[in-house]
Amino acid sequence: MILSGWARRSGSGVLAAAALGLSGLALVACGDRTAVSGKPVEAVSFSILSAQGQASAGPLWQPLLDDMSKAIGAPVTPHFASTYAALVEDMKRGETQAGWFSAQPAIDAIRDADAELIARTVSPEGLGSYRATLIVKAGSGITLDSVMACGRRYSFGLGDSQSTSGTLAPLTWLFNPRGIDPERCFSTVRSNNHERNAFEVASGVLDVASSNTVSAAALQAQNPTLAEQIQV
Repeated sequence: MILSGWARRSGSGVLAAAALGLSGLALVACGDRTAVSGKPVEAVSFSILSAQGQASAGPLWQPLLDDMSKAIGAPVTPHFASTYAALVEDMKRGETQAGWFSAQPAIDAIRDADAELIARTVSPEGLGSYRATLIVKAGSGITLDSVMACGRRYSFGLGDSQSTSGTLAPLTWLFNPRGIDPERCFSTVRSNNHERNAFEVASGVLDVASSNTVSAAALQAQNPTLAEQIQV
């Protein structure tokens, strides 16, 4: 979780979200609701990347936001954006005071928005990280070897340019070490959120896409029929 410089100075007790490629949230309360000016904090705007689309993400985050509101004694409202870059800029402008960021955007927020990383989380199973994956349509016969053979045979879906599992991990640990440029390897390369990529893989619009184990679990819970049409 990232806490903005304003929130740190205000002592608002804002709860922060995990970063550095971790899933879920660990909540940490600090201080009281009195800002430097002596005025109580009236509300906190919490940054959320709508990687699953705002309509889908909103209900998933609301229970957490409600718990955070109770913990700090002030409303915590969601602030959605479709890219991490937009969320960092919004925090820099003071439009948000806390938020959930992936690894690279967390570094950007610390550097550019006077933010602070205050918490990391673990899953209910005790895992402190998740795995980046590639997904294909179930029964397609596409294998990792055939994907890495390139030949502009397949279409490929990446995530947000700042997404750890959607872009940074596959580029850093899969493609770059092998000297593979996705733009030359695949017939087409497009960037989208994980939910959209999963839908397009299941429907056959995309042959392969980046994803992660957390998104897979969320999809299985929300749309098991769609999840059955996808394999890692």
